[in-house]
Amino acid sequence: MMVKKKIAKFLSFRYKILALILLVLSGGLLLLPKASKQEGINAEQLLGRVISPERYISTDQIADKIIGQDPSFILIDVRDAENYKNYSLPNALHIPLKNLLDEEHEPYLNQSQYDVVFFSNDNFYADQAWVLGNRLGYKNLRVLRGGLNEWYATIINPSIPDENMSAEAFELYSTRKAASMFFGVMYPEQGKVEDVVVQKPAPKQIIPVKKKKKRPAEGGC
Repeated sequence: MMVKKKIAKFLSFRYKILALILLVLSGGLLLLPKASKQEGINAEQLLGRVISPERYISTDQIADKIIGQDPSFILIDVRDAENYKNYSLPNALHIPLKNLLDEEHEPYLNQSQYDVVFFSNDNFYADQAWVLGNRLGYKNLRVLRGGLNEWYATIINPSIPDENMSAEAFELYSTRKAASMFFGVMYPEQGKVEDVVVQKPAPKQIIPVKKKKKRPAEGGC
């Protein structure tokens, strides 16, 4: 009987935490004037997607996709223009969170050809974009876990494992180090810059759905 009570208490606590997360994320959407005018999935469906681990994608997975020139995803930077100009991921589209609902951006969000990966400096703005997109019923939406902060910590500047760590840790470091070299990071043992060839991914060609232009009215005076 005590075990059942503990389980029930744990589940109740878990759902309270999830509700709090949704409340925090949705709070930022109040800044988007069009959000309240949209209709989409209900709260229960949204909660189901929130607790799914599939909504996040890791920096290692994204690095692997970029290096392999995987054509199956779109990166969307939802930060402001200044942050985007300073640094962003290769071939990322820039759609600030405040402009996410603009009609011109819908073809990039509401489509099934690609996985759409939102990212910001951390998870905060990207999570809001994800919640908003799901609220509108869009599918195949993901969030880069940890954002660009995690990208720097794991891909651009990976930590060297301690000598007592597992072989898996050293293998992961080796993979991340190779990825950082691909993205232009130089290491002392590489020697001269000209000895290193850094490949760049080909730019993704994304063609939005074009709307038909209205014909000019015929006739006249």
